[in-house]
Amino acid sequence: MFNTLFLKPVRSMPAKVSMNVDGLDMDNIPQHVAIIMDGNGRWAKARGKIRTQGHKVGAETLKTIVRAADTLGIKAITAYAFSTENWKRPVTEVHFIMELLSRYLTSEIEEFKENNVQVRFMGSREGLPDIVTEKMDHAIEETKNDTGIILNLAINYGGQAEILHAVKSIAQQVADGTLKVEDIDAPVFENNLYSKGLPAPDLLIRTGGDLRVSNFLLWQIAYSEIWTTQVFWPDFTPDMLVEAIKMYQKRERRFGGLVQK
Repeated sequence: MFNTLFLKPVRSMPAKVSMNVDGLDMDNIPQHVAIIMDGNGRWAKARGKIRTQGHKVGAETLKTIVRAADTLGIKAITAYAFSTENWKRPVTEVHFIMELLSRYLTSEIEEFKENNVQVRFMGSREGLPDIVTEKMDHAIEETKNDTGIILNLAINYGGQAEILHAVKSIAQQVADGTLKVEDIDAPVFENNLYSKGLPAPDLLIRTGGDLRVSNFLLWQIAYSEIWTTQVFWPDFTPDMLVEAIKMYQKRERRFGGLVQK
């Protein structure tokens, strides 16, 4: 599945990002990196700013990291932009995030197209403002033929909700007679997830210091390597991305088996 997505591997975005790649094995770059972009609000608070300013700077950080990832040869980035639990935050903050998403998906589309970035989304659209879903559809349509790095934004996303969605979808197919119970296997299940068409992440990065996965990609990260940092997301840099990849390259990925000697 993954290879068919990238029949035309392209280093789409120009190498405008400065980073130190000394000691990095360019033949062992993770193909799919998932990121929990945590710490925007705490970053702002530490600087005497309102929380929303952290989200604004965090959006710019994501642009920089996508450019760096593409330069390194990473094929897909899945970024946790807004979770199903984030609706519990203050109304003013949620409203700002929705406006920021709308502006981001307006102002950046031309740059994404110019740099061959394909934009995707995962999560439920229920409850999202119409303007946001319209911008999402526009971004998908405008970049669907781009063959460079995939930016997959998790918006109104929760791992448990995704699994329930997949179970209900499969149950309906069985009820409709289009799928037999005995034919249900891992590939069938994965084909009903929001992440359909993307491979499991090789590497999961979490900023902000917390050591939990926060309901993110619960099925998909079963064997992802995990790297965390105390650094808040707005301060995350391309060099830190390189550091995470170096850690990844030192890991032995056994997938439940034994390393072959």
